[in-house]
Amino acid sequence: MKKLFFLFGILFLGLILSGWGYKGHRIISSNAANSFPTTLSFLKPNWTNIVTNYASEADYRKDTDPTEAPRHYINIDGYPEFLLNGAISQSLDTNILLHGCSFVLDHGIIPWATLATFDSLRACFERHDWLKSALFAADLGHYVGDGHQPLHITENYNGQFTGQDGIHSRYESSMISRNESQLVYPSDTVHFIANVKNYIFSYIYFNHLYVDSILMADLAAKSIAGNTTSTAYYQAMWDKTGAFTIDLLRRGSNSLADLIYTAWVQAGSPVFYPLAVEETTRASDSLALHNFPNPCYGQTTIEYEVYDGKTPVTILIYDPSGKLKNTLVNQVQETGRYRLIWNADHCETGIYLCVLKSGSQTVTRKIALIR
Repeated sequence: MKKLFFLFGILFLGLILSGWGYKGHRIISSNAANSFPTTLSFLKPNWTNIVTNYASEADYRKDTDPTEAPRHYINIDGYPEFLLNGAISQSLDTNILLHGCSFVLDHGIIPWATLATFDSLRACFERHDWLKSALFAADLGHYVGDGHQPLHITENYNGQFTGQDGIHSRYESSMISRNESQLVYPSDTVHFIANVKNYIFSYIYFNHLYVDSILMADLAAKSIAGNTTSTAYYQAMWDKTGAFTIDLLRRGSNSLADLIYTAWVQAGSPVFYPLAVEETTRASDSLALHNFPNPCYGQTTIEYEVYDGKTPVTILIYDPSGKLKNTLVNQVQETGRYRLIWNADHCETGIYLCVLKSGSQTVTRKIALIR
C-alpha cells in the first residue's frame, strides 16, 4: 500500500509539474533555432522541426515512467544551504551524501537531468547520430524550459503553502494559452558556454527570483476579480506577470540555443547534408494527444492530431475504475489538428484516462481531476 501511494504521488506530482504546457514548450524550442549562427544552418528545417515537435515528449513519458517526473523540477528552496547561502552543491553525489537519496529525488533533479541530456546530445553529435541528436535536443529543450519556469524551482510549486492551490496550472497553462499571440520575442546571439554546469545552476538561481512575483500577482488578481477562473482574473494576472513571463520564455530559448551550439562545438563541429534527417512530426506514433490544464478543476482542453484522415477517430474518457465515462469523438476526421473541451463538472476527483484511437493506432493520456 505504501509503495502504491508513493507511485501515485509521483504520478500526481508529474501531472502538476507539466512545464510551460504544450504551447510554451513549442515556443521555447522553435525560437531557439532563430539564434543559430550560419554554421548551424544545415540543422534547418528537418532537424529543428523534430526538436520543436518533440518538445513535450518528456512530459508524455511521465505517464509510463515514474522516474521521469523528478527530472522536471527542483525544490531549490527546500535545501537548507540554499536558504543560507543562495546556492547548493552542484554535485549530485554530494547532495545525496548530505541529504539522502530520497530527499534529493523528492526535491527534484532538473539541473543534473539537463546536464546528462546535454552530454547525450554531444555524444550523438560526436558519432554523427543525427536523428537521436534531435530527440535529445528536444528533451534538452524541455528541461531547459522547465528550468525557466519559476514554479518548477520552488517547494511552493502549486501555492499549497500559501493558500493558492492551483496557481501552477493557472500560470503556466491557462494564462499562457489565453495570451499565446503575445508570446513573441527577438532572438539573441548564440554563445559558447565555458562551464555548462555553472550555466545551468546560474539560470535556475536567477529564475527562482520570480517565484514571489508570481504568487503576489495571483493574490492581487484574485482580489481584483474575486475569483481565479474569470477573464478578469487572467487579464489582471497577465498585466502583472506578462512582461517577465515573455522574458523567461525568451531566455529559455536563448539558453537552449547556447547549449545546443556548445554541444556541437565540443563534439568537433560536425556537419551533415540537409536531408540526413527525414522530415517528421513524431517518431513514437502517428497520433499526438495532450491536454491543458492538467490537473484540471472542472474542464480541460484536449488537443490532438490526426495524420491519416481515412480512418475513424474515437476519443474516449474512462473513469478511475475503468468504466467508460464519455465518448467525445466517434467519426472520420480529416488529417489535421483538433481541439475540444471535456467538461468534467459531474465527475469525482481522480485520475481519468483519455484514449485516442485512429485505425490501428492508440494513444492514452492521464488526466488528473481535482475537486
